[in-house]
Amino acid sequence: MKNILIGVTGGIAAYKSANIISILRKKGYNVKVIMTESATKIITPQTLETLSRNRVVTDMWERNHQIEVEHISLAEWADAFLIAPATYNIVGKVANGIADDMLSTVISACKKPTYFALAMNVNMYENPILKENIQKLEKLGYKFIESDEGFLACNVNAKGRLKNENEIVEIIEKDLTTPIPKLLKGKKVIITAGRTEEPLDPIRYFSNRSSGQMGYSLAKVAVDLGADVTLVSGPTNLEIPHGLKEFIRIRSAIDMFDAVMERFDSQDIGIACAAVADYRPKNYSTEKIKKSDGELTIVLERNPDILFNMGEKKKNQILVGFAAETENIIENAKKKLIKKNLDFIVANNAENMQKSTNSIQIIKKSGENIIYKEQPKSEIAKHIFNEILKEVKM
Repeated sequence: MKNILIGVTGGIAAYKSANIISILRKKGYNVKVIMTESATKIITPQTLETLSRNRVVTDMWERNHQIEVEHISLAEWADAFLIAPATYNIVGKVANGIADDMLSTVISACKKPTYFALAMNVNMYENPILKENIQKLEKLGYKFIESDEGFLACNVNAKGRLKNENEIVEIIEKDLTTPIPKLLKGKKVIITAGRTEEPLDPIRYFSNRSSGQMGYSLAKVAVDLGADVTLVSGPTNLEIPHGLKEFIRIRSAIDMFDAVMERFDSQDIGIACAAVADYRPKNYSTEKIKKSDGELTIVLERNPDILFNMGEKKKNQILVGFAAETENIIENAKKKLIKKNLDFIVANNAENMQKSTNSIQIIKKSGENIIYKEQPKSEIAKHIFNEILKEVKM
């Protein structure tokens, strides 16, 4: 049974620490809690003591009848240390070596995996000082759980909301389970993700509803497997995955084509997950197109087919494509598999765009078909890489 130490600070999201503790206890973890004085103004120590079934530490100078030095014993007891919510203040303290209360003192003494689950006002979240402090601490091995976008206490919808409690626990559990074997160590993987935007004038463009979640999930799994990952991404609202070898932000299909073609020869695995526009406006207006009384005719021309060109250039690479269709899904995917010289293709319904879940069918050039029913895209990404690993020459 693993030991989880929870640090609760004085952010308004402190009340959510109760749910995190409850989830961990139900999963069988031992939990101990440290609260700052400010945190006790938001949620009582008695509440967290009841949930954790352990005494909550709040005072650096509280009389302790045990002989052990408490801030050291807590640091050594923990298998993982989670600060949730992690405020602008606590991140700044730790980054600058300040240990002036029990929580910051235990953090300074702890050598176990330490996570800061960020939660604060959006202006604080976007403050460059915070970003500098995070970068400094990440270099020292501290880990950060990014905030979600949502309704904040300051009455705005913006980034800064504490990530969902179940997701936080899932992240912690990942480090406490058996490490993922680095089965792709030394392999180079290029992944395309997101949508493309084809500009018509300085304001308007043609695009689609792809969120990029599937491609980003694939990139995260590839990094976990030890690969050198290049992610070529169109516009998304997603956090850039940690551990990438290279991240390339593009806008148009031609931009993506150029980025992929420049790098594909040196790759071992290519995954074309992006929703690339097949057509673009033939004529771009440098000024906003004004409304007129008559109809407007827009002439479109073909964009280069990125996956087709990857298939033509393919030598020893493993090449995987996606087919997001609205009808005749399997039939259309099989045609694409052959035409584009793929090792296998992932077929799915286009209605899953923007969803956090997906259901897919993997169709291999060998004729094998594998179906995965609806699951989170993070899990679907693992299944896809399990099939890729079967093709990799180690």
